[in-house]
Amino acid sequence: MIRSHAWDFVQKRLVPAVIPNDGKQTPMKGHPVFIAQHATATCCRGCLEKWHKIPKGCELTEKQQEYDVDVLMEWIERQLNGSG
Repeated sequence: MIRSHAWDFVQKRLVPAVIPNDGKQTPMKGHPVFIAQHATATCCRGCLEKWHKIPKGCELTEKQQEYDVDVLMEWIERQLNGSG
């Protein structure tokens, strides 16, 4: 279920080429995916560019979306297993 939410949040908040509120679209608390996005620097296009070398200004590809969701899920799994 969390992976499904991660996909949904990535598609709605990070896939577009231009995001008017970039840097402010991901809440700091609440859903585990939001916390993971901030912890892994996948919370906005600015962080994706700076830390993951995924350029701003173009839609995320399917491969980039998969990468983002995999990073989020890995972080969440490590937190749940106490190895984060």
